[in-house]
Amino acid sequence: MGMKAAIMTNHSGLKSFSTKLGFSVVQLDGLVKQHASESQDSDIVAVEILKLLGFQEGKVLDNSQFDLVFIHVGAGEKDNGSEQNADVEFVDALVGAIMRQAQPGSDVGSRLHLSVVMSYGKVLEDDESKFSVSKKVDEKDSCFLTLYPLQSYAMKGGVPRKDVRLHSPMLIAQLQHAVTRKDNVQRFTFQDFMKNGGNLTIPADRFLHEIAFKMWKAPKYGA
Repeated sequence: MGMKAAIMTNHSGLKSFSTKLGFSVVQLDGLVKQHASESQDSDIVAVEILKLLGFQEGKVLDNSQFDLVFIHVGAGEKDNGSEQNADVEFVDALVGAIMRQAQPGSDVGSRLHLSVVMSYGKVLEDDESKFSVSKKVDEKDSCFLTLYPLQSYAMKGGVPRKDVRLHSPMLIAQLQHAVTRKDNVQRFTFQDFMKNGGNLTIPADRFLHEIAFKMWKAPKYGA
């Protein structure tokens, strides 16, 4: 797709994997010096991320180092030599700092795409009954069930996929001026997404393609 991409992480395994995929790797704890929930640290990280994307002091630079930057925060990572769990407060503060830089109508806000992705991590067997994205119970009892078409996430090249996990999905919230739709979700939870979310489901291996489409780098996937 011709995109220059980088990933910020402290995870050694992810660094190696990302390098093989062609990502440039940036050490996350090189930017995070203190406890990540402090607003001044999240502001600094947000500014550095935006610089990599070609934004500085609220303006758009002539050239950007990258088209796409991932920030990975995961459990069991090391920051400044000490073991830390994934810090939800850090993610919350960082997203807030980026959104303050990308106000509606601003140069940054009119060009930036922001996606926040949360994974369940370890998936348990009984999660299928609690976090299923397949048809609802009342739909299963319907006489019209056989007429219900397979959704695009369950198809590939016109053939039904056999490797789709129908429960415990990654949750994604996106913000892009004049592109993403606003829904009624209030909390980053599976139940709220299913009840009030504006989008449905997309395979994980098509997520980057969808981002590229929103950045005018690839054709549309699905309907």
